[in-house]
Amino acid sequence: MTETAGSGTDVRVLLGAGPEDKTCILITDGGSGPLSRHADAVETIRLDHAAHTLARARSLPPFASVTDLRRYVHHLADHLEEVLLVARSRGRRLRL
Repeated sequence: MTETAGSGTDVRVLLGAGPEDKTCILITDGGSGPLSRHADAVETIRLDHAAHTLARARSLPPFASVTDLRRYVHHLADHLEEVLLVARSRGRRLRL
């Protein structure tokens, strides 16, 4: 998620980007500085993880166990939360 902090800066919230997978808040220059590039890299990793989990869930056999189904539903829910956070962040930066 991104909020404008004033005069060309953005406050970016990255889910699980800090130590011990805690939420990280970055105040960036609103452009292509090192913090912005780091936030972009974290977002890309999160989106890649979501795509990988989705592909694996789609390849589950037709008679997958309840345990496997629960595990993938849990992973898909986690990744959906992260993808929505990235989408909101990018939407705010585009000023939509």
